[in-house]
Amino acid sequence: MHTAGGHLTAVGGLGLQLVLLALLTVGTGLGIGGWLAGGGYGLAVCTVLTLALRDGRGPLGPANQVTLVRATLTGCVTALVVDALGAPAASAATVPLVALATVALVLDAVDGKVARSTGTASPLGARFDMEVDAFLILVLSLQVATSLGGWVLAIGVMRYAFLAAGLVLPWLRAPLPPRTGRKVVAAVQGIILVAAASEVFPRPVALAGTVLALAALTWSFGRDLGWLVRDRARTAAGCNRSRARSRL
Repeated sequence: MHTAGGHLTAVGGLGLQLVLLALLTVGTGLGIGGWLAGGGYGLAVCTVLTLALRDGRGPLGPANQVTLVRATLTGCVTALVVDALGAPAASAATVPLVALATVALVLDAVDGKVARSTGTASPLGARFDMEVDAFLILVLSLQVATSLGGWVLAIGVMRYAFLAAGLVLPWLRAPLPPRTGRKVVAAVQGIILVAAASEVFPRPVALAGTVLALAALTWSFGRDLGWLVRDRARTAAGCNRSRARSRL
């Protein structure tokens, strides 16, 4: 029953995505590129979420439904950013882009509270929330990179590079201890990138803020990497001691 309900909710999320894209078309003149990006993202979210629910990874509870709304807003931001690439007036849709991204960031604080208050926190929900956050940061970094330079993409790409490295080095996939600093840094990335994308602040201010965001993110990943290196060393030392005892 949970799977069927979750499937319907995931499909409903895709429907909401298409409705929002239609509204953006009316309001901003969203083109085919934006439709392909936003619609493709919505379809990918619906597909992955449906498959996860079929694998029995947990029901799509109220908190995940909030995250699904965030995902549709992220799809709209994706559509606007892609649609503006190469356009002569890249800032034409700045207001709706910033508004949608801001609501998505605000809701990021809501889904966690809903999960805790309803007792519906789950590994699926945590991963879903994390992936929506990461993709929104990636898209926002692409938007800001068009004005501040390609180096800004490092903010959005860093997590995906870390995941890719984990495919080659399995010890990078070890569970990390929960840290408040990691959550704070992640939240700061979104706030600073939205502020930079708004074009409200002078370029030097936006540049300084974005450099600070990248520095904080680099520190956060560096700290986690250091912990993983030490954890690997501890694990290896434990294995060596076990082998030594077994030989006695």
